[in-house]
Amino acid sequence: MQLLFQMDISGEDIETVIPKYWQLKDDINEQSREFCDSLARGYYENRELIDRIVSENADNWRLDRMAVVDRNIMRIAIYEFLFRDDIPEKVSINEAIEIAKRYGGPESTQFINGILDAVKNKIIQYKP
Repeated sequence: MQLLFQMDISGEDIETVIPKYWQLKDDINEQSREFCDSLARGYYENRELIDRIVSENADNWRLDRMAVVDRNIMRIAIYEFLFRDDIPEKVSINEAIEIAKRYGGPESTQFINGILDAVKNKIIQYKP
């Protein structure tokens, strides 16, 4: 989520953001780093589809009006729904909620949970 947040705020592409981000972190093992990079790149490669899914399921909310943290948490979870069969949807939602508790605002958990639950219930129509 932090990689996407940085990309979102800076307007830079993911391949520019990744090296800058890791220069600031030295306490992450290689396996965790590779996993984070794969999620960030996966979202970036599929951003049009994923952002359309968020928008379609966020009644009365435009993507650009959502909190930056919230939209990036949802982007990662929806990427996992669509492209990571090794991660159960429930796990993606639970992780998203935990991240929202830590980094989001007071209503982030409810907002994110509502949208992700709606997407989960109709994910089959979105799978490429």
